Amino acid sequence: MIEKRILVPDRVRQPPREGFSWIDRRFLHDFAARLSHDGILLYFFLAAVSDKYGLSYYRDSSIAVRLRMREPAVVAARDELITHDLVAFAPPLTQVLSLPRATRTQRRGLHGLGELLGQLGDCRTKE
Repeated sequence: MIEKRILVPDRVRQPPREGFSWIDRRFLHDFAARLSHDGILLYFFLAAVSDKYGLSYYRDSSIAVRLRMREPAVVAARDELITHDLVAFAPPLTQVLSLPRATRTQRRGLHGLGELLGQLGDCRTKE
């Protein structure tokens, strides 16, 4: 029996405040556009099979079969998710993490517009 342990305790994901899914809408708005097809597919799979702490222990070979991918593609997709700080991996466990805070370049919409206008205002007061 595999003993589960939380890999990143301060990043245990919580249900999103808005919406109704375990996939936080911010994933689609802030991260999906920067990921490959395989990265998005693997993220959705891991979110679907993980427990309440975001943990799962599927082997790469099992994931490859279920997602109809080659094993090296699973490894590359996981590395991509790790690079974007979306999952942690310590074999045999993978933890889907709470989403990192958006950076200034990731923010969009009115909130991002407000920041931009604020920055413009700061520039004018310095002149």
